[in-house]
Amino acid sequence: MAWAATSPADKERFICIYPAYLNNKKTIAEGRRIPMDKAIENPTSTEIQDVCAAIGLNVLVEKNKLYPREWNRDMQYRGRVRVQLKLEDGNPCLPQFPTRKSVMLYAAETIPKLKTRTQKMGGSDQNLQPGEGGKKGKGKKKK
Repeated sequence: MAWAATSPADKERFICIYPAYLNNKKTIAEGRRIPMDKAIENPTSTEIQDVCAAIGLNVLVEKNKLYPREWNRDMQYRGRVRVQLKLEDGNPCLPQFPTRKSVMLYAAETIPKLKTRTQKMGGSDQNLQPGEGGKKGKGKKKK
């Protein structure tokens, strides 16, 4: 990983991004931190890590961390992403991402374009129709 160049004390200065910050299923009271029209459906910490690492940010995922306001303990809601925004001299690592909000908005904009998301969308639509038809057929046969 990219941690070889940073000391443990530096990790403490990285910003934290929980998936709840970007989730359009959450209210502001439940932890959403970006506007509803820019938020996405159920992002994961792995997806946030993927998009941040792809643009060259220094990223660490803490899989077992849970957002304090999250009542659901399922694995899909777990995880926290730590992102290095600033260098030791206080300048931004990447000039296009000077604030934590800029990183969150970028992640929310980019995650829906990930291959895992686009394949799931296409695959689930195709799988739903035969699956539903099969269930109906089975139900009729049992009667």
